[in-house]
Amino acid sequence: MGLWAAVKAQRLGMRTILIDSGGLGQGASYGLVGALMAHLPDKWSDKKQFQFDALVALEDEVARLESETGVSCGYRRCGRLIPLPKPHLADIARRHSLDAETRWLTGDRQFHWHVLDKTPHPEWLNASIGEAGVAHDTLAGRASPRRFGAALVAALKQGHHVRIIENNGVVRFDGREAILADGSRIAFGHAIVANGYEAFPLLETLGAPRLLGMPVKGQSALLKAHVDTSLPVIFLKGLYVVPHEGGTVAIGSTSEEEFDEPFSTDDKLDALIARAREISPMLADAPVVERWAGLRPKAIDRDPMIGRHPDHPHILALAGGFKVSFGVAHKLADAALDALAGRPMAVPPSFLLENHLTVARAAV
Repeated sequence: MGLWAAVKAQRLGMRTILIDSGGLGQGASYGLVGALMAHLPDKWSDKKQFQFDALVALEDEVARLESETGVSCGYRRCGRLIPLPKPHLADIARRHSLDAETRWLTGDRQFHWHVLDKTPHPEWLNASIGEAGVAHDTLAGRASPRRFGAALVAALKQGHHVRIIENNGVVRFDGREAILADGSRIAFGHAIVANGYEAFPLLETLGAPRLLGMPVKGQSALLKAHVDTSLPVIFLKGLYVVPHEGGTVAIGSTSEEEFDEPFSTDDKLDALIARAREISPMLADAPVVERWAGLRPKAIDRDPMIGRHPDHPHILALAGGFKVSFGVAHKLADAALDALAGRPMAVPPSFLLENHLTVARAAV
């Protein structure tokens, strides 16, 4: 989110300083999975519409970013396969199919939620997993998190409006000054707090309740497997199997609210890898080339957290968005810059920082 905000600010010619406690994009955004999944098309809401619009617009955003930088984001609208192990799940999926026909459309573009009797790719998805068939959605996609981050960084380094400070994060604010870890001070007109799970304690220093959000550990793996990169993502009970360029397939991820070692992998990841091998015949003997663990931000109200702080209007939040950040960050960055310029933000009310503060205070 921070990288997108800086790129968008640079395009507007705004003088910007981008400050990171580590290397740019090296936190949760440096993971492996990169699944771009839509909410289900049923029980439509403003949140689902926002995400749908963002996922559709991402295609053009990526094309522009790649054109500007020459760096591939590893993006593809590849679709998604969801096995249906039980007959009642097929009935639910057929209702989703009808919902998609009325909700998953924009202009002359229509995306679908097909319900098939069997998998169209038995070599990729084990047919026995979906005894009642399989759902195939054509909206889903994937991107390489690391390539995407590299493209955003490349765009920033090509410009002249953004100064970059790495390995020296902001620890607190003092009026219109940011205090960095090394004790230095930087004056600013506006500050956007977009540092993942570390955004929550930083915002809490402004007087918020100590419940704005939490880190959630995720573990994932990268397998070496030369598969057709046009194959759909597989999703089953929280497990994603994602084909990427370069002969790799990503597996992930866990969601752990309690953990002792935030950046190490363990038997929970081993279990995910074993499940993936059962689901996909093509991965049965694929070697694991990387294991990854990191912390992702989960706001108290789970939704993205965006907007001016009511008591410190020169400071804006751009955080949260558990598991959906990659697909909506570009659109949230636009909204944050609208707020900075004094324009209304076109986001659902539940995304607003004020809403999260209200929920947090009620939970104290």
